Parts: sequence; structure tokens; C-alpha cells
Amino acid sequence: MNYGFVKVASAIPHVKVADCRYNILQIESLIAQAEGKGIEVICFPELSITAYTCGDLFSQQMLLDEAEMALISLLDFTRSLNVISIVGFPLPYRGTLLNCAAVIQKGKILGLVPKTYLPNYKEFYEQRWFTSGAVFPETSVKICGQQVPLGNNLIFQLPHFSFAVEICEDVWAPIPPSSTAALRGAEIIFNLSADNEGIGKHQYLKSLLAQQSARCLSGYVFSGCGFGESTQDVVFAGKAFIYENGSLLCEAERFSLKEQLVTTEIDIERLRLERQVNTTFAACMAQQDLKQARYIDTELIVPKEFKLSRKFDPAPFVPKGEALNERCEEIFAIQTEGLAKRIVHTHAQNVVVGISGGLDSTLALLVCVKTFDMLGLSRKNIIGITMPGFGTTGRTYNNALNLMKELGITIREISIKDACLQHFKDLNIDPNIHDVTYENSQARERTQILMDAANQSNGLVIGTGDLSELALGWATYNGDHMSMYCVNASIPKTLVRHLVHWVALQEMDDTCRATLLDIIDTPISPELIPADENGEIQQKTEDLVGPYELHDFFLYYTLRFGFRPAKIYMIAQEAFKGCYTDDVIKKWLNTFFRRFFAQQFKRSCLPDGPKVGSCSLSPRGDWRMPSDASSASWLEECTSLQ
Repeated sequence: MNYGFVKVASAIPHVKVADCRYNILQIESLIAQAEGKGIEVICFPELSITAYTCGDLFSQQMLLDEAEMALISLLDFTRSLNVISIVGFPLPYRGTLLNCAAVIQKGKILGLVPKTYLPNYKEFYEQRWFTSGAVFPETSVKICGQQVPLGNNLIFQLPHFSFAVEICEDVWAPIPPSSTAALRGAEIIFNLSADNEGIGKHQYLKSLLAQQSARCLSGYVFSGCGFGESTQDVVFAGKAFIYENGSLLCEAERFSLKEQLVTTEIDIERLRLERQVNTTFAACMAQQDLKQARYIDTELIVPKEFKLSRKFDPAPFVPKGEALNERCEEIFAIQTEGLAKRIVHTHAQNVVVGISGGLDSTLALLVCVKTFDMLGLSRKNIIGITMPGFGTTGRTYNNALNLMKELGITIREISIKDACLQHFKDLNIDPNIHDVTYENSQARERTQILMDAANQSNGLVIGTGDLSELALGWATYNGDHMSMYCVNASIPKTLVRHLVHWVALQEMDDTCRATLLDIIDTPISPELIPADENGEIQQKTEDLVGPYELHDFFLYYTLRFGFRPAKIYMIAQEAFKGCYTDDVIKKWLNTFFRRFFAQQFKRSCLPDGPKVGSCSLSPRGDWRMPSDASSASWLEECTSLQ
């Protein structure tokens, strides 16, 4: 199944109005191209065999006979092909004419799906020629020498996915047929359409299709009429879209005079996981009469060599362009309102934040400042404590002090060196051995200072740890792992940097902005190991646990979609092509799963904190995993990756 990916296509052929012989040649040419690309299902526009704009010619027997002859030609053409083709076709039936989609594979018509909703307003008057498929909910018809199922309740089943078909206006209905089809098991919806152009209509349609694919938790393939249709009163620009659960994967070029074949892969596995998690989807299934569906089995498709053409963003948590600013603004607002509620509820007089000069504590401090400004509280009630230790460098120390001064908060400096040395002496620890005890004792000493300072001032300790650190367990248990409210708890490391940068540009003066930009450029480090001989940071986090951009990528597809290691590896190869070798990706993927399982015990007792996006590790929310679950299967697959 190629890790759940299904190759689909939306085709826009050239047409000549009422010239079925010409039209079928264009359709066959695009089907041949799709077969060569390993496409499994290809969809054409509404009434593509005749063209949509035939008008009263649909009442001419000559056109209907020519359409059937063209369909026979197409059946013969596809006899040795794997690809399933969906074409638009006018079907005479029991004294009526139905606007149908013919689903064809290997010389057989698998089913005919009639259009349910016929527009009869403004420029549309389809009821002049056609009858709604609702008149014949479940029947069959003899056509081209074959007895074929006919109805708008057909679900087509392949071994690895199912699909259904609706036609144009159907998706504009208050309850589209695709909604019922999705509940009956269809994972991809194909729409044969003839949407004409009009100012503002294009974006409205895209919004409609995005919402329908999201509401149905499905793939959605849309093919609209293009060049060659009559322009007597309207123009058809050739719309082709492929959506997956609300996200646009690809689209055609509008107003192109060329035929187009838009192809990509839809991730069926992802859609199934989404449906399993979304209990509302199952609840809606219980309200439908699923017995009315007719399930049509298709011929086995002989697989071709699979090559992924779809692109994957290496930074799935970080949107591009103006959307990034909007994302940062929204997240910052969620953080500040979350903290504001906690301060008001607890009647806290102060908040206490440990300021290291690093990104996470900087973001937490900026959230505190914004929150206090919103509540009309003095910034002096924010107590920033810098706690230099054995690994603190001049750069981070000075940035911590400068930032606190520039923001106008209360500054306290408490060195942890003497307290840690006494602790080492009490436990008979050699301070020259820089092991895990040496490192963790510093983190716990800092946390003790913060907690006691909060008690001293009737305040709250504001946590600074982020989502990526929680995923990897890159925190000292009952050290920096603990706080009274953690404002960064569901923000991935790759996004923290952008948030601080956004605040620097949007909220700060030049002096404070300069400090924030230097903090952004500082290597990520817990600074628990002494600096090198030049006073530079020696302990760099990403040298030890791996690049955060890789770990955030792994985390996104593990937490959000439940993908197995082999699938994450495959899409990571595509996303990071030219950046990381396969061996590097495999190494850190193994590290990710090893740490993700081993460190769950830290996540099982996390402090409160606001969820800001689609991924969270809160034990009270998105992630409830036993701390003693076995990672054997995941690590075994990581080891076997080629």
C-alpha cells in the first residue's frame, strides 16, 4: 500500500461541444498518461464525453448515440489498463436522461453514479434536460452490453481504500451526498464538475471543498470543465483541486488553454487514523442507515514502482509567510490569556521566572510581561531570577540581566555554585566528574530556589520547558521539569525561536529588540557543563540529542497522525533531502523513539499549561501513555530501516 498513499489525478481535457469522438480521444490520451504515472484513479469533468454546454442538443438522439459509442471505445481502450477512470456521461434511462459519472476499469463499467442535485437557477437550467438521480435510488441498467449498478449510493472498494462520486452541484447542497458516502466508508470523494467562473466564486469554491474534505475527514478530488466548452454566456477556466482533510495538496492552472493532469498522493492511512481518533465521526455513523449503501468491488490493481511526488514541509509546526505572523500572534495570545486566568484565580501577587538567557525562559518572561500589562499589574511584580552556575557563559548571563532590566521587572541574582558544592560534599560527589548527578543537581537546586522564592513572595513559578523537550525528556525530573504553570508546554522548539522573533519585532523597542535577537542567535544549551577555554558554550543540546528540526518533524507525525517509524523515515527523506543523509535521519529517529518511550514518566506528572496547537503531551489531554510501555517494536523497525 506504499505506507497508505494512493496516487490520484484530476484531469482537464480539451473538448469540442457535442463532438464525442474528439472528446474521447483527449480523454484516452490523459488516461494513458495517468497509467504511465501509476495513477490508481483519475477523474474527469462533468459530462466530459459530450461536453457540458450542449444545451438542447442533449435532446438529440444523435448526440446520445454518439456518447454511447464513445463510451464503448473507452471500454475497449481501458481493457488492459490498471487505472480506474471516472468520466461524465449522459445516460438515457426509463424515459429520463441522467447526468452520470461512469466508473470504468479494465473494460468494465463498475457503476454509474447520477447527479442528485440539478441546479435550475441563474445561468443553470439542468432540469430542462436531466432528472435527479434521487428518483432511482437503487437500480441497475443495461448499457454497452453490460448490466451495471446505477445509483447515488455506490461505494467503490479497492483492497486498500474506498471511494465515492458526486457531481458538481451536489457538493453545494446543505447535506452533500459525499457526507453520507464518507460515513458509509468512502475515504476519497471524486467530484466531476462544470463550475463556471465568476468574480469571487473561485475562492468560495476552494473554501467549500476544503471544508467538505475536512468535515468528511476524506480526500477530495475535484475536476472542472476547461477550454473548449461553449463561452456563449459563461466561461469555464479549468478548475482542478486535490484536498486532504481540509488541506489543498495541488491545483491546476486557471484559464490555461492546455490540457492538464494534476496528480498527487492522498494519505489514506492518515485519514483512517483521523477518523479513529475523532469520536464524533463514529457518532454520526450511528445516525445513518448504512445498509442502503451498495459496495462495488474493483479489479485488483497491479502495483507499479512507487515514487512519492508529494512534498512535505520539513517544519510542519512553522507556517510560511504572513501565516507565520498570524500563528505567532495567536499563540502568544493563548499563552497570555492562560496565564492571566491562573493569576486571577490564585490571587497571586507575583510570578517567579528563572531567566537563563536562553530561548525558552525568554519566551516565558515575555508572556509574563504581556500578561501583567493586560491585567494592569506592575511589571515589578514579575521576579526574574538568574542563577549562574558552573556552565553559565558571559553571553547568556549578560543577556539575562539586560533583558530583565529592559523589561523593567524585579531582578534577583542567586548563584547556585556554593549550594551545589555543599550538596556534592554532603553526598560525597566528586565535582570534577561531570556526570548526570552533577548536571541534575544544578537543575534541582535552581528549581528549589524558584519554588521557595515563590512561597516567599506569595507568587507562582512559571515554567519554561517546551513541547520538544518534553517529548525527548530533556528535563531534570523534579527540576526544570516542574513549575506551578508552564506557559510553553505545547510549543515546539522550532516555533519558540519564531515567537521570540515576532515579539521582538512587534512589541519591543530597539534596545530590547537587540537583546532578543542575540538570544535567538545563541546556541541552545542547558549550560550545566563548564564553558570551554574561550568561555564559549561547550554543552550544545543538539549535539547530544540531535537537531530539533528533525525531532519536531518526528514528533509531529508520531503525535498528530500515529505514523510508524518506517513511514516517518520515508517522508523525512523527502522533506530533508539535501539537508541530512539517510544515516543521520535514521540515527536521530532511533534516538527519538528511544527517548520518547523511556521518558514518559516525566510527562505523566506535568504541571498545568495551555494547549496552543494540534499537538500536546499533557497527561490530562492529548497524550495518555503508560510510563512502562515497551518500545521494542518501534526500535526494531528503526533498526531495520534501509
